[in-house]
Amino acid sequence: MVFRFLILSDEVDDFKREIKIDSEATFLDLYNAIMDSVGYTKDQMCSFFICDDDWSKNTEITLVEMDTTSEVDNYIMEDTRLEELLEDEHQKLLFVFDYMTERAFFMELREIIPGKDLDKPVCSKSIGEAPVQIMSFDDMDPKAGNTEIGEDFYGDSEYDIDELDKEGFDGLGDGPMDNPYDDERF
Repeated sequence: MVFRFLILSDEVDDFKREIKIDSEATFLDLYNAIMDSVGYTKDQMCSFFICDDDWSKNTEITLVEMDTTSEVDNYIMEDTRLEELLEDEHQKLLFVFDYMTERAFFMELREIIPGKDLDKPVCSKSIGEAPVQIMSFDDMDPKAGNTEIGEDFYGDSEYDIDELDKEGFDGLGDGPMDNPYDDERF
């Protein structure tokens, strides 16, 4: 069988790669095909994650042996065949290529082609430029916008304890409240 993967990036809108690979190939073969198709160096830590339909990470396939507990199955790219973990069309995967900033490609097994074999993986579609391979924390563009907190972030800069609504607070009498910050201990 041949697997046809579609690879997308959330960083570059017009980036798209399509890889066709034999189902008996290993995740290392898929890793090499992806890295070659985007022009990345192969000197960084990377992992595949088998995901559910909501892109939540389930099974991890690592480039090298990781020090994990024996309770969790440990999959290494070189030793794990694609067909061992992938069996359904539209299966989703993440390929984390920048561990420090958790940047990844979104992958989907778009098609399973029975009755065909491939000797080596093929990049059958290459559109757009890949995002940079390694990005420093300083270069990351925060998606949440400006994170600077002004002096009025928590509301009014002036706080008047007499404005506190005493309704709903047990034990607060009708008299004026003492300001705990006026205490000489502080």
